[in-house]
Amino acid sequence: MTVTWEELGWERLAAGVGRRRLPVWDCTAGLVVGGDAALVIDAGSSLGEGARLRTEAERLAGHRVTHLALTHAHFDHVFGAAAFAGAEVYGAVGVDAVLGEGRAALRADATANGLDRRRAAEAVDALATVRHQVSGEWTLDLGGGRQVLLANVGPGHTAHDLVVLVPGSPEVVFCGDLVEESGQPQAGPDALPGHWPDALDRLLALGGEDARYVPGHGAVVDAEFVRAQRDALAARFGVSR
Repeated sequence: MTVTWEELGWERLAAGVGRRRLPVWDCTAGLVVGGDAALVIDAGSSLGEGARLRTEAERLAGHRVTHLALTHAHFDHVFGAAAFAGAEVYGAVGVDAVLGEGRAALRADATANGLDRRRAAEAVDALATVRHQVSGEWTLDLGGGRQVLLANVGPGHTAHDLVVLVPGSPEVVFCGDLVEESGQPQAGPDALPGHWPDALDRLLALGGEDARYVPGHGAVVDAEFVRAQRDALAARFGVSR
């Protein structure tokens, strides 16, 4: 039986494109449906959350999830990745080293932010390998005339920030935590704030004025919002234009 995006708690953004605001940390996961393939963007904060995302995405797509893009290596975006077994996993170049060598730090960050210790340990032990690392731009063909562009526009929020552009009317850009709407952008110890405004300039050049920009946390925004956040970050960190 077919279901609508809304019935499963997803927000439809364009034909075959939508996103899910996940509970607790208000993290966004995205879905792009092609003719014979489907791409999920970010995987949630635990294996259980990742499994629920995959089940919902495959019901909406009508076929299996074949691709997973991770926008950056923070626990609320990657801990569900192992639930997407068999999917081709993409990330910005260097992110796989973070997921491999930084597991203890990821687990500590997750538990410090309230994730159950057992679930955090389970997710870290099962972390997926990022087989495809994007250094510039990478076009994925999902079939049925649907292509998406993965772009490494960082560093900024982290050293390894990936965004996903879905062409169409309107164009949709999944920004990861380079853009946040539900609160001030978080600059943790792995942020490169001196480069963040430039990353947002690249993001805006990619999407253009009429795109819908999907933050890592919060409501969908427009180019004006992204530009204002870029200017606020530049002022906050003393970055000259």
